[in-house]
Amino acid sequence: MADHHVIATRDEYLEAVEAIAAGNGPVAVDAERASGFRYSQRAYLIQVFRRGSGTFLFDPPPIGRFDELNAAIADEEWVLHAATQDLTCLREVGLDPKHVFDTELAARLLGMPRVGLGTVVEELLGIHLAKEHSAADWSTRPLPEPWLVYAALDVELLPDLRDAIAALLEEQGKTGIAQQEFADELARDLKVVRSEPWRRLSGIHSIRGIRNLAVARELWLSRDELARTTDIAPGRLVPDASLTAAAKAMPETKRGLAALREFNGRASRTELDRWWEAIEAGRTTEDLPVMRGNGDTLPPPRAWADRNPEADARLKAARAAVTALSEELSIPIENLLTPETLRRVAWAPPAEIDAASIAAALAEWGARPWQIEATSQSIAQAFVEANQNGPETAEADS
Repeated sequence: MADHHVIATRDEYLEAVEAIAAGNGPVAVDAERASGFRYSQRAYLIQVFRRGSGTFLFDPPPIGRFDELNAAIADEEWVLHAATQDLTCLREVGLDPKHVFDTELAARLLGMPRVGLGTVVEELLGIHLAKEHSAADWSTRPLPEPWLVYAALDVELLPDLRDAIAALLEEQGKTGIAQQEFADELARDLKVVRSEPWRRLSGIHSIRGIRNLAVARELWLSRDELARTTDIAPGRLVPDASLTAAAKAMPETKRGLAALREFNGRASRTELDRWWEAIEAGRTTEDLPVMRGNGDTLPPPRAWADRNPEADARLKAARAAVTALSEELSIPIENLLTPETLRRVAWAPPAEIDAASIAAALAEWGARPWQIEATSQSIAQAFVEANQNGPETAEADS
């Protein structure tokens, strides 16, 4: 097999754009990042395949912007697998599709139990697709030839996979559903900024004490700054478990921090001054965090029976109804209606409960038209029955 050439100059890139524009049919696109190795989520390889054009492997950092390619294929359908994983890094370099066909999402809508690319390709096309390089450090240069073979296959099979899935969607009467879901993916804000991102620290819920929480926050922020500066994944500097352990232990001195066995990682000792400064900042700050994050988050469902028994009854009844619909339609329950949407409507339902009011409430929380059509009547009926039967019946049924 001939070596796969990586396009890394503007002149070669512009030649490739002309070739891709001259092809026919949908454009298969994929991107490889260095998640777990780098702080940024930028693309370190972008693969494109189009019938009549061939396969093209682009090295994004030296090429820069891909505006010319975007203009050449903007009106075509782009085929991606798990589009939401790649759209952000593609948009960073100017690749922003108007129409997508997401083979992973479509496979979910078909009710396939496993939707990884290798599994779906093997089931629908009968081709075994090895996935051993999916978690590789794609910022490596030069990229090994086996990695490039893997990357090329990822896009070369997508058009055939798209056609096979599209036929099944049509057969199951789900083409319109898929189109709504694809449009929602494109419209979704994939770069949501969290107000307190440090609360994503693994194990943070085990930390007791406001001052300990402040130390955890300062350690997380300090690590994040170092990770951003060095473009190294935070967990490769110091793992979450180490930050949590330090926040719980609250060492009295820098030497005590260094002696803490649980505080490890490649930068745990080389950056010891940084971590100690963060601990001291957490110890002395007057800007203390609250134990729970801000926002309009609902209590966990297990607490509903005590805090809002009527809502608990509605949720249990509606969840059973939506589960039954999910099985009937062969669509995973989380795709039929997100659990968060159902919880929101169950917690604060409309004053008058009927299919129309439930439909309006679902739409307010972002449900798509097909989801509303499929679930609103069943949810309304479940709410009415729950209100009539009361919390005791719901508890007995659960």
